[in-house]
Amino acid sequence: MKRFSQFMVLQICIMSILFLPFSVKVEQLTARDDQSEWIKALDEFIQTAPDLEGAISGISVRDTSDTSLLYEHQADIRLTPASNMKLLTSAVALDLLGETHTFPTDVWMDGSIQKKTLYGNLYLRGTGDPTLLEEDFAALAKQVKKAGIHTIRGQLVADDTWYDDTRYSIDLPWSDEDQYYGAQISALTASPNRDYDAGTIILEVQPGKKAGQKAAFDIIPKTDVVRVINRVKTVPEGEKKKISFKRSHGTNEITLTGTIPLKASSSRQWVALWEPTTYALDLMKHALNAEGIQVKGPLKTKQVPKKATKIASHSSMPLSELLVPMMKLSNNTHAEILLKELGKRVKNKGSFEKGLDVMNDRLPAFGIDPSLTVLRDGSGISPINLVSANQFTFFLTNIQKEKWFKTYVNALPLAGASERMVGGTLRNRLKEPATLEKVRAKTGSLSTVSTLSGYMETQSGKTLAFSILLNHLIDDEKGKEIEDRIVSILAEDL
Repeated sequence: MKRFSQFMVLQICIMSILFLPFSVKVEQLTARDDQSEWIKALDEFIQTAPDLEGAISGISVRDTSDTSLLYEHQADIRLTPASNMKLLTSAVALDLLGETHTFPTDVWMDGSIQKKTLYGNLYLRGTGDPTLLEEDFAALAKQVKKAGIHTIRGQLVADDTWYDDTRYSIDLPWSDEDQYYGAQISALTASPNRDYDAGTIILEVQPGKKAGQKAAFDIIPKTDVVRVINRVKTVPEGEKKKISFKRSHGTNEITLTGTIPLKASSSRQWVALWEPTTYALDLMKHALNAEGIQVKGPLKTKQVPKKATKIASHSSMPLSELLVPMMKLSNNTHAEILLKELGKRVKNKGSFEKGLDVMNDRLPAFGIDPSLTVLRDGSGISPINLVSANQFTFFLTNIQKEKWFKTYVNALPLAGASERMVGGTLRNRLKEPATLEKVRAKTGSLSTVSTLSGYMETQSGKTLAFSILLNHLIDDEKGKEIEDRIVSILAEDL
């Protein structure tokens, strides 16, 4: 009889445990029955969306006026944020570097100038400016000429020692190293145009004059560090245009393949280079030659000596302006440069590791608990980064009091705004009246991951902070449709 009683007690305990999740779920749904219609609509959408089957979705919504949590769904689960990581990196950069922070690039000389000839070396020293264009090197070359130098007998030297020589963040996939979003990080680099994709060149491919001929191509900007193997064939008008490229690992040998029809528009391919320091130095040599300044010695890489004299300088745009292309266009290189700059300025070492130490030290002031997150880079390209949706919305509400908040919000993509540097990655999304130019948020995309976090105005006039983190998707493009639907439900009314 005693054994039977123990068995019955054990059965009751097991049954209680088995039914506990179900009972909790019922209680949660019952509690929501009295909530606003938008909550019911959001619950129903999340439960029935076919593209969320088997995926993990973390969703958090807060009222920015008092940080109160209005809605959450798996919001404490740590998920891969993709480029939503830039929300954290840019905030810490604004806070610790300041809105007026700039990245100088200087030219130094050693030796002496005699009869317009420099008997010594000319040094190009970078401190992380990701916005250096061909025209900026031309302006530096003019200053060199103004200093009385027409011939350089020594070497033309690049100094990129402001940061360490680790070019890639720890989890960057090898397959991304020739893509513009996977460019190497150097304290001395260059950009091909005003998108400021530092460390890349643009290959512009045009059809040949006749079908069967090789296509023509241009390198933007012109540089001698690149060797192009052109295997793109011109095909008859009306046939398919399909062009791809591959840069060989450890080199700047780029192979172009594919087809381009007669009379077709040109095709542009952005390629990240191996060793952007050498690329920047080559552009400087071209700029000196354009000014009639001859360089007799070889191109080298080493540190500026202590006894050198500065003869030319260029300053980047301030951080307040730099954040616009970084956030609007989701520029990974800018984010990783800011991470290293934080390490250099705060910990005296421009490395990914020291930059992440600074992030983990500072983020608690804005509501991020480092013990509940995993931070591996500044851009979000790592699939190992982990942050919860609730952490993001708590962070977004807390930073509203900061003096740099207006600059921060201005840098976020604005939904449906057609201008590239206003709408950014949201310029073709959320164009319905309820959301058009009422959502400022950071997008994020990786394979199987899609994210969207930021601020929005509802039809009832409230401002919400929201975070939508979708992981383990079969089709990450479908994730954007899901995010847009969720935001539309939130916008309708409270």
